[in-house]
Amino acid sequence: MSNPHIIENSATTIDLSIEQIDVKGQYIELAAPVHLSGQLNVSELLTQYSIALREGLESAVLQIGVDEAGRGPLLGSVNVASAILPAAWSGLIENQPLKDTPLSILTDSKQLSEKKRDVLYPLVQHHAIGYIVADVPAAVIDQINILQATMLGMRLCTEVLLKTIAPHLITDKSEPSNMQVQILFDGNRCPDLDEAMLIKAGIKTSAIDCQAWVKGDARHTSIAAASILAKVSRDKTMYALDAKHPKYGIAKHKGYPTRAHMETIEAYGVLPEHRRSFAPVRKVLEK
Repeated sequence: MSNPHIIENSATTIDLSIEQIDVKGQYIELAAPVHLSGQLNVSELLTQYSIALREGLESAVLQIGVDEAGRGPLLGSVNVASAILPAAWSGLIENQPLKDTPLSILTDSKQLSEKKRDVLYPLVQHHAIGYIVADVPAAVIDQINILQATMLGMRLCTEVLLKTIAPHLITDKSEPSNMQVQILFDGNRCPDLDEAMLIKAGIKTSAIDCQAWVKGDARHTSIAAASILAKVSRDKTMYALDAKHPKYGIAKHKGYPTRAHMETIEAYGVLPEHRRSFAPVRKVLEK
């Protein structure tokens, strides 16, 4: 995995493609690259967490929310995002930690109108301490199945964000760090992280607490922030595909198996971006 490009100011820009992955010591060549993009606000990270880490305060626990968008469609990528909100903003939605903040309307992206999601998207990017969005293409979904593709996106978002954070909060790898991380995954399972890579980055696996939150995007602000990033970024790719293939009405159905979508596949054929392992697409190809 290559290192993110670092800008010499308060921000680290993350922009990389993953072409192979290490699964329990075995390298797997992906059918297509997984692209990751995002940013870390280094000065805000240090302001909020470096003192807390040195003094061993409870606020030194870093919460990362992770969510996905696009598991059900027949077309395009599944998008996964991870997000770190300011410490005071990170918590249960019912406790209203976002009250009187620019993200006050933030909740599960599925409960918000597209207009509200589009308003929140740049606000989350601006105010998050760090975030990453992974675009896992249809070819990878067909290669390893949609569940494993989603788990891969969640794993990569988490690992790259942690690897980007570590040099700023762990300055002396010979000394034990007080850094504690809670990773909150939307859903009922957590991905297997590359422990060897994290240890090499200076992060003890005992310091990482992975939690699966069913309907977490409606329960925790950090997961809700990730859901906005994942959903809007995926919608953007769908609009780009719509401009490329206007006959398919992609802007309306976003790749989901609507009747109109199925009729266009029957009429015009399967696109390179369609998921060939999904039964409705496979049936059309077999005709």
